Amino acid sequence: MSTESGTVHIKAAVPMLTLAQLASNGSRVWLNRRQLRWALIGWFAVGAVPLALAGGLLLARAPLEALQRLLGVFLLAMVLWRRMRPHPRPPADRSFILIGAGSGVGSALLGSVGPLTAPFFLAYGLTRAAYVGTEAAGALTLHLTKLAAYGAGDLLTPAVLAYGVALTPATLLGAWMGKRIVGRISERVFVVLIEIGLVAAAILFLLGA
Repeated sequence: MSTESGTVHIKAAVPMLTLAQLASNGSRVWLNRRQLRWALIGWFAVGAVPLALAGGLLLARAPLEALQRLLGVFLLAMVLWRRMRPHPRPPADRSFILIGAGSGVGSALLGSVGPLTAPFFLAYGLTRAAYVGTEAAGALTLHLTKLAAYGAGDLLTPAVLAYGVALTPATLLGAWMGKRIVGRISERVFVVLIEIGLVAAAILFLLGA
């Protein structure tokens, strides 16, 4: 990713991933619509939309490799913090403006920062369907905004659109299977699985995968 060609690949992959995630998050919102926390979604969007737009416009000039490393370190630190403080003080509703802002710029530049928001939604007390649906709704606002920015930056080429559409069926299937699995596991197991996912994502970011 440090090479010029690698950077070009990233800048094509990010819009592709955004298109696929648009369908995935939309389906997760629908499948978990009865457990959505609309107040959190609203505060999240206040911070996420303007920063996602700015980040999308900056994608062509951003130091993506350094941002990936930073995000990897952050995720490992958050998992360690959760282990040391298993019952942290829940963040205030309005603090999700800042969480949304950080997610907006990070998601626009890296394609997906779902792991970045996970510790905060978990600390708020959301689990299972409420967590999955609310986090997905916040992400949906990001993806819609990013697509507008990518379009303005001429990043939505015919090839990117074709690959994004091709990935959509797999993401829809994953959302449906995830809904069935979440309904069968305990809240404790759910949280452990999320933390395992955070560590795995951190390692991938640190390795530059």
